[in-house]
Amino acid sequence: MNRREFLEAAAVVPLALAMPAVLPSLARAAGEPSAGTPEAVGFAPKPGAWRTHEIVTKLEIDAPKGAVQKAVQAWVPLPSVQEDGWFRSLDSAVATNGRATRKTEPTYGARMVHVTWPAGESAPSVTVTSRIATRDRATDFSDPEGVVLDADTRRLYTMPTALIPTDGIVKETSDTITRGAASDVAKAKAIYEWIVENTFRDPKVRGCGIGDISAMLKTGNLRGKCADLNALYVGLARAAGIPARDIYGIRIAPSTFGYKSLGAGSEVISKAQHCRAEVWLEGFGWVPVDPADVRKVVLEEPPKNLPLDDPKVVAARKTLFGAWEGNWLAYNFAHDVVLPGSDGPPLAFLMYPQAEVAGLRLDCLEPDTFRYVITARDVTAA
Repeated sequence: MNRREFLEAAAVVPLALAMPAVLPSLARAAGEPSAGTPEAVGFAPKPGAWRTHEIVTKLEIDAPKGAVQKAVQAWVPLPSVQEDGWFRSLDSAVATNGRATRKTEPTYGARMVHVTWPAGESAPSVTVTSRIATRDRATDFSDPEGVVLDADTRRLYTMPTALIPTDGIVKETSDTITRGAASDVAKAKAIYEWIVENTFRDPKVRGCGIGDISAMLKTGNLRGKCADLNALYVGLARAAGIPARDIYGIRIAPSTFGYKSLGAGSEVISKAQHCRAEVWLEGFGWVPVDPADVRKVVLEEPPKNLPLDDPKVVAARKTLFGAWEGNWLAYNFAHDVVLPGSDGPPLAFLMYPQAEVAGLRLDCLEPDTFRYVITARDVTAA
């Protein structure tokens, strides 16, 4: 099968040789809790009870001014991740005045609803209602389990993508960061610490960023948002020969640990998209990592612009290598996504609803003008 074929289912300045020294290892992070550890400030996610959430995505599409009236189409991502320890994609229902078909992207298994409307439809609309179950996760680094990654999956999550190369400056940078690290765990942690120390969350970046990591390293502009900073982690890990992957999703509930910056602020989550990451470590399996959220805590956690030694930042920094909170929906792991039925360019990732009118792709980062709303509610006890 062609990899792009869809399956239906109802001035440049190199940085690499001028990198700061690698920061604390896992060994330094271990030991008794201090004033800034998750235990001291209460940020310590642990696997516990599952919670069920309902997410509703509603699109109402208007033709842009001056557009010739033609057929309209839209694509809505569906939860596609099934992980026994922390995430379950349950059922999804679709209501529309168009023709809806469920599609599966063949390389990463990302699922979506593709909806088409004929020319002349005055008010194209679609509502997708999905249920998922999620819980907190944490890695016990003192107790390796001997899990093994199969060769095909290892190959998939070490290969480059259009915006995440693994050679050139990315490889040079990765080699510099991991020099002297004796294990994959030490390498993965060194890359994490380097990103926390050297990158910055930029509130001016639209949406979640685009994840062009080679451009970030060549220009020395290490500012961005989650799809930039966590993509940088994934690329540097892959360049070191360690499987890693982005997970594209959306925040669906407040943080139960009191972090205002790490949860949804209301039931309307149209702008709450967030990319997380995982790294495969032999003996431990897929390990959650989120250096981008550490930088989000630095920038946004009240009173804002916190120093790296603030207890909230120290706690997030320790916790987000190996653990995360289950207040988030995982859509998929997909890169370079070709939308079925579209003549437009591939997407770097599928995390937002997409639509086209008269061959023009709408701006998915402007939900108010695109006219989509995403809401989430906890239905555990319903």
